[in-house]
Amino acid sequence: MHELSVCQSILSQLESIAAEHQATSIAIVYLQIGPLSGVEAPLLENAWTIARSGTVADQATLEIEQMPIIIRCSSCGKESEARANKMICGHCGEWRTQLISGDEMLLRSIELDKESSDV
Repeated sequence: MHELSVCQSILSQLESIAAEHQATSIAIVYLQIGPLSGVEAPLLENAWTIARSGTVADQATLEIEQMPIIIRCSSCGKESEARANKMICGHCGEWRTQLISGDEMLLRSIELDKESSDV
C-alpha cells in the first residue's frame, strides 16, 4: 500500500508549513488527484487516518477533489476531457493526443489552527 508512504510525504510538507506559520494544528487538507496519478483516493483516505496520528494533523480531515483527464489533440489542436482507457480527441476523434493533466496529485491548500495569544 504505497498510499501510506504518500501520506507520510504529505505530512512532512504539512509539518514544515505549520512550523513556518506557527500553527498549533491543521484542520483540513485539500488535495487534487488525477485518475492517472497512481493514487487511489479511498486507499489514501484509509492511510490518512493511520499516518496523521500523533502529528500536527492529528485531527485533520482530508478533502480530495478528483481531477479530470485533459488531452490536447495533435490534429485539431483542441483540448478535451478523456477517459483513462480512451484518450481520443473529443472534437475530431483523433487518437494521437498529448496528456495535459490528469496524472498529478497536488496539495491545493490547508487550513491551519493557531492558538490565540490574547491575554
